[in-house]
Amino acid sequence: MTASDAAQDRADEATAAAVASVRLTGARLSSVLYDTLKGRLLEGAYAAGEKIVVESIRQEFGVSKQPVMDALRRLSSDKLVDIVPQVGVQVVSYSRQEVEDFFTLFGGFEGTIAGVAALRRTDAQLRDLDAVSANVDGLISSDDGAVRAHGYRVQNRNFHAVIHAMAHSRIMAETSQRMWDLSDFLINTAGVDNPLSSALDDRQHDHRSISEAIRAGNARWAREAMEHHIVGTVEVIRHESASRNLAG
Repeated sequence: MTASDAAQDRADEATAAAVASVRLTGARLSSVLYDTLKGRLLEGAYAAGEKIVVESIRQEFGVSKQPVMDALRRLSSDKLVDIVPQVGVQVVSYSRQEVEDFFTLFGGFEGTIAGVAALRRTDAQLRDLDAVSANVDGLISSDDGAVRAHGYRVQNRNFHAVIHAMAHSRIMAETSQRMWDLSDFLINTAGVDNPLSSALDDRQHDHRSISEAIRAGNARWAREAMEHHIVGTVEVIRHESASRNLAG
């Protein structure tokens, strides 16, 4: 069992416990199911274009159809699944051009946040950023691609979450959260095994440049370093996909 499989099993066990708790308290099941299905989508448990069988989910968690559909409608609003009348539910499949367009847009937005963070960060937040960066360093030494891929996804989100906090802007942070979800989704449904795991050294080099710029209070440098990092994701995915095809 890989690290990502083990993590998914733990998440599913937590969901089962949460569903039981929700039943006892009368809280809405759809929120628990939404979080679970969203987690699976962001981890790449479903492939782009794959059909999601509502009945299977309903039986898996022992719930009625209504909360499952409520959760799927929210995921449809997030642009992670498509609900097609008389056809069913399937994972959204984006074209290569759409993916590139997204990361270009995302890079500019995250660059803006990093520039603001460079001017507003506190010393305590810089220490938080260093702590997350150390966790990424620990992943680099692993020979397990699944550990590297899953661990980087988690720690990368943590790294950027600290930067969002540095900006002290709720609007920026909340908007970015939705974009990060789509970013993880696009990366993990690209059809590549253990995405980004082959590029941890380069990704961490980017992180260090961003950290140095923010520490120096240089908004322009931070903005450019962040934009380079985000937009560069497309090239990493393209390279890993090409390597997989050659290996096949």
